[in-house]
Amino acid sequence: MSNTATVGAIIYSGLPPQAKVCTIPYTRPKEDLAMTRITSKLFTFLLLFTCLAGTNNAAVPEGLTQVIESRSAEDRGRDGARHPVETLDFFNVEPGMTVAEVLPGGGWYTRILASYLGGNGALYGVNYIDEMWSMFSFATDKWVASRIAAAAKFPEQVAKFTDNGIRTTGFTFNTVPPKVVGIVDRVLIIRALHNLNRFESEAGTMTQALSAVRSMLKADGLVGVVQHRAPEGASDEWADGNRGYLKQSAVIAMFEKAGFQLVARSEINANPKDQPGPDDLVWRLPPSLRTSKDNPELRKAMLAIGESDRMTLLFRKAR
Repeated sequence: MSNTATVGAIIYSGLPPQAKVCTIPYTRPKEDLAMTRITSKLFTFLLLFTCLAGTNNAAVPEGLTQVIESRSAEDRGRDGARHPVETLDFFNVEPGMTVAEVLPGGGWYTRILASYLGGNGALYGVNYIDEMWSMFSFATDKWVASRIAAAAKFPEQVAKFTDNGIRTTGFTFNTVPPKVVGIVDRVLIIRALHNLNRFESEAGTMTQALSAVRSMLKADGLVGVVQHRAPEGASDEWADGNRGYLKQSAVIAMFEKAGFQLVARSEINANPKDQPGPDDLVWRLPPSLRTSKDNPELRKAMLAIGESDRMTLLFRKAR
């Protein structure tokens, strides 16, 4: 038996946006493994103190800041709500990494990632399974066809954003290429979990997706999550994803059930002004403003709230 022990990453909340995942190896003699409760608490305090001290001098990578500032005015216009610099830094995304972006959509984050990862990196676009698109109540045949085609067109989409030679491919949760299994440094799931959860009971979409995510990750890979956050006091039925919101506790439980461990959490993307009521949808808020298109006063009120309150979580494979 080894005579060393390593203390894992500390779980924290409410720390500065630039706070990094903090893992400090600790080696203790074999005979000291049965530490007393008091000693354990003291060590945890010292670990936290060391982590916090390290974050005071943490600097956002210059290259990331340059990429963010070089985008179009339209893209930069949402930075105040999405905090891309702080979010990607919190997720420890670095140039040269292999990153899988779930539901790239129009490419807001894709434009950042493709440039920042660079020619030595790889960016994979991961879409919902083809069968899921027709489950949306508003789906038309044309819309479903366009969504299905998006996965294969991901490399073409990236090529419009950069010519830096980054490796790209697109696939769905149930068509993960064998060459991708076990090689991904980061999987980013940004505002995409609610749809997976809303069809979980019907088609097992969340279970399948998290299994695919786990298969892609390297042993030391991380999963970064940003998701519209429901109040913890909301009913499970209300916060099942159909309104766009999920409870933070429910998301953590989903990931733990799927074989992940929470590493860190942050309030980078929090918005305490977003206090949804029983009849509210997340899409009442900007940028959608779905419920106030013909009501200037309501629209003004929604704009005053801003974009949704969002959890920001970081997971790794459970060990």
